[in-house]
Amino acid sequence: MKFFNQPGKLCRFTSILYRLITCITLSLLAAASVHAAMPETAYEMQQGIIYQRNGDEVLTGDLYRPKGDGKYPVLIAVHGGDWRFADASLYKHWGPYLAKNGYAVFAVNYRLVKDKTNLYPAAVHDVRAAVQFLRQQAAAYQLDPERIGLMGDSAGAQLASIVALAGDQPPFSDGMQPTTKVKVCIGIYGSYDLTAKWEHSNRYYPDNNIAQGFLGSSLIDNRKIYFEASPLSYVTRDNNQTQFLLSWGAKDKFVDPAGQSIAFMHALKQAGFSVSSVVLKNAGHYWASEPIKIPGSDSGYLAPRLLEFLKEKL
Repeated sequence: MKFFNQPGKLCRFTSILYRLITCITLSLLAAASVHAAMPETAYEMQQGIIYQRNGDEVLTGDLYRPKGDGKYPVLIAVHGGDWRFADASLYKHWGPYLAKNGYAVFAVNYRLVKDKTNLYPAAVHDVRAAVQFLRQQAAAYQLDPERIGLMGDSAGAQLASIVALAGDQPPFSDGMQPTTKVKVCIGIYGSYDLTAKWEHSNRYYPDNNIAQGFLGSSLIDNRKIYFEASPLSYVTRDNNQTQFLLSWGAKDKFVDPAGQSIAFMHALKQAGFSVSSVVLKNAGHYWASEPIKIPGSDSGYLAPRLLEFLKEKL
C-alpha cells in the first residue's frame, strides 16, 4: 500500500473523502426535508355526508379530517372519469395523506352523464353546491370557511377550475349565498379548453369524443357551449384572486398538455394569477389515484410539492 505510506497523499485523500461524505449527507438531508413537509397527525373519516339533493337523487361526499379540535383548511376534491365514470373513492389516498398533514379533504360524488342525462352544466352546479355546503356547515365539521380550496383531476379539474373561476357568475350562479369563491385551485392533467379538447378527441378518438358526450352537442353544432364550459374562458385580470397549482405528465396522450395545462397556465399568468406548476416528465394520464407512498410513484412525486403549495397559499 505505497499510497498510504505517503502522509501528504493520505491527508489529501482523507480531505476528499470527508468532503464527499459531507456532500452526500447534505443531499440526503435536503431530499428528506422536501418529503417531510410537516409532521403527520392522526385523521378521521366520515363517509356519505349528504351535501345536495336533486329530486330523488342524493349527492354525498367523504370527509377526511385531522383528528382533534381545530378549524382546518379544506380542499373539495373532484374526481375524474370523463364526466361519466368513477366516484369519490378515487381520493382514498389523497384524503388520508392530506388529513395527516393538517388539511381536510371533502371528496365529492357528482351527477355523471348517463344515456344523455345529467349533461353539462349539472356537474358544475353540484360542485358549486359542495362549496356552498362546506361554507355553511364549516363550524359543524371544524373547518375554516375562509380557507377553502378546490382540487380535481382530468374531468374533475375542469369542474374544479370552472367553479373556482366562474362559480359566482352567470350562467352558473343562481344568486344564492354563500359565495363559491375559493383561495386555491389544484388542477391535475385537466381539460381547460373544451374546444381544443373536442378537436383533439375528434382527431385521435373520433368514436369516443368525451367533450361532446359531456356537452351533448358537437362543436360544429354549438360552439357557444364549448366556450361557456371552458375554464379558460373565465381567465381575466379582474378575476385573478384564486391561486393555482397545475400538474401534468409530459407524455399524456389522452389530454394534450400543450393544448390544455400549458396553454391554461400561460393564460393565467398573463392575467396576473399566481400560478405554480409541477411537470412530470415521464408521466402520462391516470396517475393521480395511485398510492402516494409507493416508491417512484407519480402521485408521490407531486405530494410534497402540493403540500408546500398549500402551506404557502392556503
